[in-house]
Amino acid sequence: MNLFYCRTRTKFSICIALILFGITYAATSQSKNSQKLTDFVDPFIGSGSHGHVFIGASVPFGGVQVGPDNFYKGWDWCSGYNYQDSVIRGFAQTHLSGTGIGDLSDIAIMPYTGSIKTDKGQENVPGSGYASLFSHKNERVKPGFYSVKLANGVNVELTASERVGYHRYHFPVGKEAHVIIDLKEGINDQSTETHIEQIDDFTFKGYRKSSGWAKDQWIYFAIKSSIAIKNFALYNNNTLLEGTTATDKAIKGLFNFEKAPALLELKVGISPVSSENALDNITAEIPNWNFAQVVKQADDKWNKELSKLTVESKNIANKKIFYTAMYHTMINPSLFNDHNGDYRGTDKKVYKNAQFTNYSVFSTWDTYRAAHPLYVLTQPKRASDMINSMLAIYDQQGHLPIWHLMGNETGTMVGMASRQIVAEAYIKGIKFDGERAFEALKKSSDVNLLGLGYAKDFQIIPSDKEEISTAKGMEYAVGDGSIALMAKKMGKTTEYSNFKKRAENYKLYFDPTDKFFKGKLSDGNWTSGFDPFKSKNVLYSEGNAWQYNWLVPQDVDGLVGLLGGKEEFSKRLDQFFTIPFQDEGGLEDMTGLIGQYAHGNEPGHHIPYLYNYGGLQWKTAEKVRYILKEMYHDRPDGIVGNEDCGQMSAWYVFSSLGFYPVFPASGTYAIGSPLFDKATINLEEGKKFIVESVNNSDKNIYIQSILLNGKKYGKSYLQHADIMKGGTLKITMGSKPNYNYGSK
Repeated sequence: MNLFYCRTRTKFSICIALILFGITYAATSQSKNSQKLTDFVDPFIGSGSHGHVFIGASVPFGGVQVGPDNFYKGWDWCSGYNYQDSVIRGFAQTHLSGTGIGDLSDIAIMPYTGSIKTDKGQENVPGSGYASLFSHKNERVKPGFYSVKLANGVNVELTASERVGYHRYHFPVGKEAHVIIDLKEGINDQSTETHIEQIDDFTFKGYRKSSGWAKDQWIYFAIKSSIAIKNFALYNNNTLLEGTTATDKAIKGLFNFEKAPALLELKVGISPVSSENALDNITAEIPNWNFAQVVKQADDKWNKELSKLTVESKNIANKKIFYTAMYHTMINPSLFNDHNGDYRGTDKKVYKNAQFTNYSVFSTWDTYRAAHPLYVLTQPKRASDMINSMLAIYDQQGHLPIWHLMGNETGTMVGMASRQIVAEAYIKGIKFDGERAFEALKKSSDVNLLGLGYAKDFQIIPSDKEEISTAKGMEYAVGDGSIALMAKKMGKTTEYSNFKKRAENYKLYFDPTDKFFKGKLSDGNWTSGFDPFKSKNVLYSEGNAWQYNWLVPQDVDGLVGLLGGKEEFSKRLDQFFTIPFQDEGGLEDMTGLIGQYAHGNEPGHHIPYLYNYGGLQWKTAEKVRYILKEMYHDRPDGIVGNEDCGQMSAWYVFSSLGFYPVFPASGTYAIGSPLFDKATINLEEGKKFIVESVNNSDKNIYIQSILLNGKKYGKSYLQHADIMKGGTLKITMGSKPNYNYGSK
């Protein structure tokens, strides 16, 4: 628009309006084009109810998760924070995300004003300790950043690199102020040995050893202060000590300021090896005092990882849920090494300059189902490092991990699901030493541990010898089926035959009289007191007999046969999704119910996709769309069950793309009902696999037809190999089922 053509007042007014419109339009377009994927992430989703997600600052798969902790009050505070709370007792450097057991919250630091207090106090008595009230109105969180204005007047900002938490405290002017480093405090654990020493006016080192879910956890730390700390005091619990170094079970350090500095910044490095390494991590990762730069770096790292999957939709809420779900899949597993490659093994030995990046926090029973398959697609290098971490754990403890936490084997949950993860990764082309891995799989499958001795001898695990025996036996069979496919790919025919036979051990638990998987005693009799509706029982884990009726992803055809053929199989599924839930006094986490289906528990996550195997793909589409819509929301209570280190969110990510890995090692994905108009998997080497949904809407949930790279595609499953080649899957949707699609 040229102003010289605006001759009259009227024309001039119109011209100015058009110019302003053009400027506004250009700015809006620029804003749209520069919108980052992190703008769609709301970390508060899942922080209320039973989601248990981490709230705070971290980078993808980082070793530090620095964030606020409430008073620990049990199950819904396993991550340290729950949205319904209003009191913060400190800001710790490590946290779990979505687990059903609490731990960590190591190296808790809390700024406060007023007189000296060395205890967090009583939650219901404000001012009785250093803990402070807060309001969500004064709280903000986004990937890599957290801030809150505490009721004590201190404004706290947090950000992080991989191994360093960066704290920024704005104090009210003229007040007496303090910062406590409380090594006694943790989540659901007891400190066993703690140490702090002042190195100089700006530098502090120490460690915390504790016993909780991780029975013997060691974490070392170093702190660099932006200003000189001239008044530093040490306490053993609440008893003042002399000197600048102390060691005991409950050591606390205190920075004292007669008049608060306007700004205090702390860089807190952590290490599994030594406080010297923790200090080196600070130097390597955050050498300067530039908080805004570290926030930007963290945001850039999250944007890079989120861009591995891109989705297009007019429904902003769905995009928020999707990208928040992706974000949640990348908090754990967590780095468990130093910048120089050093790490401490399960055997407590230090391994120098490892040739892989070491990880911990492996919730394998949960995450083998969808989270690790997602890493295979989107994080092949990290997936390789995770496998090498698991193989190192095998070398150090004699078997692959079960539930590994900060260098400790907790043995939590059933089976040894890392076997599935290792086998799947090899089958799908993740790079690591296959022969070494197969040896680890074989030997881990033959240990006399947690009932595995029975499984290797093709025997039922007796319920009077092993707790939750049926769940263990069925999970072992899933792992055995995975190893069989790896053996087949490697040309190991003897091992293939053995593990294929072991994969059919699930049939030992099947009672043909009522078609449930049950338990047997050592004398061969069925375990008494069987009730298919009860979730609190001696046979199953996080489920009842109805839910475990379907835990045979490695041999769905075999299960179809046991249940009487495809028609009876599908009728049984219909029953499962419609019989009213009746389990008074059952497990607290039986959530996300559709009949007997409980989406809040992992053993059932594949079940909606089983209709595909009976030729009724349209019923899978119905169930999947319902779960996507009703079980996930863009609110603090937006995850219907424990996040479990990314599994609940990984289910959403896969299902919204339009497919799901029912049996990950098989290299196939059952097709469901895509949520987005367009979704792109940005693979390595510039390849893209695109899922386009034509006529997609909340009503048009049924697949009418599919084209794969322009050719008609009638299968109700995808091959991993086809995805990795890149290409386009074009799905035409409709409001009524096409009963022929997937019927064969």
